Order: sequence, then structure tokens, then C-alpha cells
Amino acid sequence: MFNSFRKDLRELADEDLMELVREGDARAFELVFERHSGVAFSLAYRMCGSRSRAEDVVQEAFLSLWRSGARYDRARGSVRSWILRVVHNSAVDAFRRDTAKESRNVHDDGLAEQLPAAELTDVEVERRDDAARVRGAMKTLPDDQRQVIELAYFGSFTHVEIAEMLALPAGTVKGRMRLGLTKLRMALGPEEVLP
Repeated sequence: MFNSFRKDLRELADEDLMELVREGDARAFELVFERHSGVAFSLAYRMCGSRSRAEDVVQEAFLSLWRSGARYDRARGSVRSWILRVVHNSAVDAFRRDTAKESRNVHDDGLAEQLPAAELTDVEVERRDDAARVRGAMKTLPDDQRQVIELAYFGSFTHVEIAEMLALPAGTVKGRMRLGLTKLRMALGPEEVLP
């Protein structure tokens, strides 16, 4: 009987499995993990650049999903896109934690010798200003456009890979990318050059 119940679960769509996860069904959660952990790891690895860090991010993301399965909303997109959004956010949070930790560990012994020359500091300040402007412009985009741009530029995924991850036609992904990049160009002004 256990095998037939397990087989029945495998036949369910992701959205139906998430209903069971909401009720605390660990077997349904295992199947969701089986179906999506590979692409989740791929995104985390591309963002983190480290296998162990990516594994930590995926584990953190799926633990969060298990605890908050009730927050999944079919109307806002597929289970896969929801999972990838959680993984993306977990990776960003991990970077922020690491950056904060590193900044607290700075010692002032020999700090003057470690400071870059004034010319490099000006370049770094300009780079940070540009990054802040781009982040601000990204926040103005609709979620669907921001998601495909983040996956393409920060995750290094191709249009085809993004389409597969989000269960969308490739043309839809390209259209969202084109619209999002056009809006970014307009928000950033003519001096910013985007790909």
C-alpha cells in the first residue's frame, strides 16, 4: 500500500503537492525537493560560486519552504518560480551576512598600507554609485521582468534555461527580458550602457 500511495503522490502536479506540504506532509515535500533541488542548486551555485555555499543556500531555502509552505500562492506563478525566488533571496541574504561579518572582522593594524590609492577609491566610489542606481532601477520593475533579468545576468542562465525553470515559453522570457531592459535603460538615463 505504501508504494501505491507513493506512486499516487508522484502523479500529482507541484501545486497539488504544495497543498499537502501546507498540511505538513513530509512525503509531498520530498517530492517537491526531488523535482526542484537540481535547478535550485544550479542557481545558488551560479550566484555563490562555491559548491559548499550553494548547498547551504539550497538547504536554507528548502527549510524556509517547508516552514512556510502555506505562503505559496498559485495565482503568483509556478512552484518552480516560487522556489527559485526563495533560493535567490537566500543567496542574497547569505552574501549580506558574509559581507557584514567581514566588515566586523576588519582590524586597523596596518590599515593605512592596505588602503587603495586615491585614484582607485574614486573608481570604487563610482562603481558603487552605479551599482546602487542599477539596484534602485531593478526595484521599479515588475516581478516577472526583474526575475528573468536576475536569472540571466546574475545567475548566468540562458533564455532557454530560464524558460525551462519558470515553465514558460522562450518567447515570453525574451519578451519580459526586452521590456525589462528597456525600462532599465529609461530609468538609468542615456549615460548608462546596458547589454
